[in-house]
Amino acid sequence: MFIVLDGEMTIELRDASVNLKAGEMFVVPKGVEHKPSAKAECKIMLVEPCGVINTEDAGGAYTASNNVWI
Repeated sequence: MFIVLDGEMTIELRDASVNLKAGEMFVVPKGVEHKPSAKAECKIMLVEPCGVINTEDAGGAYTASNNVWI
């Protein structure tokens, strides 16, 4: 779940984009690929289940190579 505290952000899904502003939130359904981004600094609160692995630079099967979205 992404909660925007300040600024704006976009969450790209395979078939849509969700634009969020301060005070708005979005729950990514379990198992859905998503790519959050912001054009400028954005403060968010991210809530996720215990044990979720951040794959940004961890390597392995869940990390996209060359910073390319799968």
